Amino acid sequence: MDIQGAIVDLYSLLGQRLSQSKSDLDIHGRSETHFPLSPPDAVAYPHNTDEVAQITQICARHHCPIVAWGVGTSLEGQTQITTGGLSVDFSQMNKILSVQPKDMTVTVQPGVTREALNEELRATGLFFPVDPGANATLGGMASTRASGTTAVHYGTMRDNVQALEVVTATGEVIRTGTQARKSSSGYDLTALFVGAEGTLGLITELTLRLHGQPEAISSATCAFPSVDEAVQCVTDTIQMGLPMARIELMDVNSIRAVNAYSQMDLPEQPHLLIEFHGSETSASEQAETFGEIAKEHGGSAFQWATKEEDRRALWAMRHSAYHAILATRPGARALVTDVCVPISRLSETIAAAQSDLAELGFENAPILGHVGDGNFHATLMFDEDDTTTRERAIAASHRLVERALEFDGTATGEHGIGLGKMKYMAQEHGGAWLIMGQLKQTLDPQNILNPGKLVPPRN
Repeated sequence: MDIQGAIVDLYSLLGQRLSQSKSDLDIHGRSETHFPLSPPDAVAYPHNTDEVAQITQICARHHCPIVAWGVGTSLEGQTQITTGGLSVDFSQMNKILSVQPKDMTVTVQPGVTREALNEELRATGLFFPVDPGANATLGGMASTRASGTTAVHYGTMRDNVQALEVVTATGEVIRTGTQARKSSSGYDLTALFVGAEGTLGLITELTLRLHGQPEAISSATCAFPSVDEAVQCVTDTIQMGLPMARIELMDVNSIRAVNAYSQMDLPEQPHLLIEFHGSETSASEQAETFGEIAKEHGGSAFQWATKEEDRRALWAMRHSAYHAILATRPGARALVTDVCVPISRLSETIAAAQSDLAELGFENAPILGHVGDGNFHATLMFDEDDTTTRERAIAASHRLVERALEFDGTATGEHGIGLGKMKYMAQEHGGAWLIMGQLKQTLDPQNILNPGKLVPPRN
């Protein structure tokens, strides 16, 4: 490994777009949650695919590790560099390359954020639906197979990425997928790179599926006497076949946090946040049917929002929940974990999680999530220098994952593996994890692409 030799050659290629300033290195070594600072040796800012290919060729020649970076919103340490090397920041590759309204697709560079894309699409009558909350880059969202509040209706990034341009570990540029909506031609390489967390290649272009903006949108909040009643309401709603666009759970601790942070006055009870998309008639009918189901489970304090500004305020409140929770303990660090279980096991999983958290001293840890597809999150806070509480937070997260795996769920529904959840891969995937490692060995024999993440460590 000759990182300094790579930096010399990269400087000749990029000039001032190769940075070694301390502030840049620190920004690219931080985590959104509890992982310690691990800065790279340099940060590269490419402008196009050709430059990414040349960067990769230089790094391959010097055996220099490469980690792709969007805006740093990942939660499991995916962008941190543990072996030294180069962070490739895609923020300056932020062009919307083409919109194909008749095909309902758009082609973008990886540094485009989801909010910027939807702002550009407003006049077309189309929108990109995947909404993880943070204004993440689309390249980063593809790399972590992101989902979010709308996944119950529109699917995850897996369902909405149609084609990719990727730079491999040798610097070769390949394309996966076409403009056709489906194909039975060969291996599905697009799906292979979506969710690979930058371990198999660097995404330099994405073709995404778009959806028509709904004629009518109806959103609401509804309070419940318990988390169990709220979850049972979700289960019944799904079994009724009601086409929800979003259905989110917030427990009492989450509601208290967002009330203080966003100046809301929601009752201090567990809540569901719901949204229906459709025609004026269908959205109204769906909302009415949901109201009847909710009342059977003690639902009350309905607050409907049909005006755009009211809906924006509602979902801004939900998306700011993480920062609202942090604001309850200024200066604290957070371990944010997520799991996903079958809908039929969701209620008992959350109940078990609440019991486990209380036993470990985190009875006030907020639980919230995208319960329409069985995915929920817990936020465990601790003081930076409190080693004991930090270890208890890790233990609580571990117990939550163990519960999910016991119920035939997964260690992560949307946050990904990164550094934080490597230890669960063998338990969840068995021999399939070894096959993932073999794929990595084939596509990246030098192990320079985001090493130490996702796949089994090499000897």
